[in-house]
Amino acid sequence: MAESDLHREWMVRIIERLQRFFAGQWVYISGNLLIYYFQGNPKRCVAPDAFVVKDCDPRFRTVFKTWEEGRFPNFVLETTSATTQENDLETKMELYTRFQVAEYFLYDPRGDWLSPALIGYHLVDGEYEPITPDAKGNLPSAELGVTFGLEQGKLEMWETRSGKRLTSGREEALKLQVEQTVLKEENLKLAEKLAEEAKARQVLEEELRRLRAERGKA
Repeated sequence: MAESDLHREWMVRIIERLQRFFAGQWVYISGNLLIYYFQGNPKRCVAPDAFVVKDCDPRFRTVFKTWEEGRFPNFVLETTSATTQENDLETKMELYTRFQVAEYFLYDPRGDWLSPALIGYHLVDGEYEPITPDAKGNLPSAELGVTFGLEQGKLEMWETRSGKRLTSGREEALKLQVEQTVLKEENLKLAEKLAEEAKARQVLEEELRRLRAERGKA
């Protein structure tokens, strides 16, 4: 279960961004879904907040059984917190190392304990080593072709090759709503300006008619 509303919001947002990015590809993306990794022992399971499995059917699942799928996740991201840090950096990290999960990222949306609030690891000779930030301080994921970074503490994601920002469907809808609101306000201001100009022209025309009428009397 998510640590809080904020953690759940970020978990869903990250999953949706990745699903949009990999749409139409043979890539399975999920999160908060049980991954069973020992056949015959249902207690041997883990539920990453977000994970990506490459070369895998993207169909919906109720659980992910590694012995049936024949693979483990290539990428895992945990939305971590002060209360889950021990599990995220010890138990899960050890497990993901054993699975040979190529990259492991952690994001702390509250900034409770991670500084910076985003860290990433990749496997080097079977062990996790920190990913070196790029020139902008962002963390590139070689597995996904996606770069992760922070803007005012909030997680942002870009396609590494093009620099195009990754967004979820909800974020795009909100962006469109904001744009429509701004456009509506601009149209309203324009309509008010045109109305004022029309009123000014009407006053000027009336004044001209009055002046012509006075000249005609003279």
